[in-house]
Amino acid sequence: MFNLHTRRRISNVVFVSFATACFCVALVPLIAILYETVSQGAAAISVNLFTKVTPPIGETGGGILNAIEGSLVMVGLASLFGVPVGVLAGAYLSEYQGKFAYYVRLVAEVLTGVPSIVTGIFVYELIVATQHRFSALSGGIALGFMIIPIVAISTHESLKLVSSSIREGGFALGISRAKTLVYILLSSARSGVITGIALAVARVMGETAPLLFTALGSQFMMTGINDPAASLTLSIFDFGTSPYDSAHTLAWGAALVLLAIVLGLNVIVRLASRLKVTGTE
Repeated sequence: MFNLHTRRRISNVVFVSFATACFCVALVPLIAILYETVSQGAAAISVNLFTKVTPPIGETGGGILNAIEGSLVMVGLASLFGVPVGVLAGAYLSEYQGKFAYYVRLVAEVLTGVPSIVTGIFVYELIVATQHRFSALSGGIALGFMIIPIVAISTHESLKLVSSSIREGGFALGISRAKTLVYILLSSARSGVITGIALAVARVMGETAPLLFTALGSQFMMTGINDPAASLTLSIFDFGTSPYDSAHTLAWGAALVLLAIVLGLNVIVRLASRLKVTGTE
């Protein structure tokens, strides 16, 4: 019979081997998707892809300049609206207890699992149907509604990890609860908060269904946020489902650009979350 130390070593080796095997299996679809996107999308990369607007389906040439513009504008509007609300909601859940906070958290958790198309239909009835127009603004609001619960939950969980001694130290110095939350707790938890924001932005950047009901899509550059707007996801959907090879090439190119933007945003956010904030460290 093996002694206790030997059994523990064997158990550790088995567990590590199993975890490593699961990790490798999980990497297979990820690597396959990345390889296919890069190999197919690289053929579409050209100057025209970034300087021309999307052509009518079936015609050759063109690019995705208007789709890039629309995606950045709508995600920017969504972040401008959804991130502050989500962070404040998460901070409230962390610092204030009671039935109201309980129900807010319950609603936030439910909303994170709601299909995005439901959010699109809601904003369609709320804005598009009343204003009788599709617009980048309504698309941004739909994406913003999706950002709020994700950021709220991630902020709440990040603040829960902050040591209670830090909070008590702020109170001991006579700092108000609100200032302690903003200047001390959120600063201490900023890495987790920023990571949650990055995940939320990355998710809405890849959404298509809500934009079908709100932004609609367009083959032209926007003149304002009240105009219909194209997006990378809408372009991928439109060109990817067409029967023309030229359209498929543009779809792969848009997919590669979208992948690069999301990756770039995540890298920038991760680097920014590690920077020291003057006066907090």
